This record gives sequence, C-alpha cells and structure tokens, in this order.
Amino acid sequence: MMPTLLIVDDHDSFRSWARRVLTDDGFEVVGEAADGAAAIDAVAQLHPEVTLLDIVLPDMTGFEVASSVHRETIVVLTSSRSSDDVDPDLVAAVSAGFVEKADLSGTALLGVVARDVG
Repeated sequence: MMPTLLIVDDHDSFRSWARRVLTDDGFEVVGEAADGAAAIDAVAQLHPEVTLLDIVLPDMTGFEVASSVHRETIVVLTSSRSSDDVDPDLVAAVSAGFVEKADLSGTALLGVVARDVG
C-alpha cells in the first residue's frame, strides 16, 4: 500500500501537477498547503505519512517547516533548484532526502522514503 501524502508548495500549478502525477503513481494525496504555517497545521490535522515540501515558501523556509514536523511525517524536500544548490547536511538534518521538481515521480519519491515507510 502506498503512503499518504501532503503536498506543500506556494504555486497552485505545481501542487495540481504533483497531485496528478503522484496520484497516478498510487499515492493517496490527503491534502495540500501553500505556505509553512498551513503545512504545519495540515501535518497535525491530516497525519500524512509523507510530506513533499518545497524549500522556498512565502512565510518561512521549507527547512524551518521540516524542523517542526519531521518527527510526525517523513519529509521529502523539493525545489526547482538543482540538488547541487542545496546543502546536503541541512537536507539530511530535517528530511529523508531531496527530489528536484523536474525529476518528481512516484518512483523518485518512493526511492527517497522507502527505508522510512513501513
């Protein structure tokens, strides 16, 4: 069974696209959030197994959100930036890993969370 998922991104178009792609790949998307505060609330209310979390949000960074919720959900950070532009130590401190938005698929997401789901 595929894990439940929360998608956090400030762009409606990306959230819609990610929902379609990840639902088609078997994920159950239980919610969406457009900023950090809404993400923290959604994790507390929806209890997603996995949270796909954009690094750049309007009210706080994805790293700040991840540090608040990473004990309650498996966090996978995402960005349109290259993984070369993201500090791997910071990613590892608050999340299961990182997936570039251009590379997002159910397979890529599962590859990051596989060791933590189950």
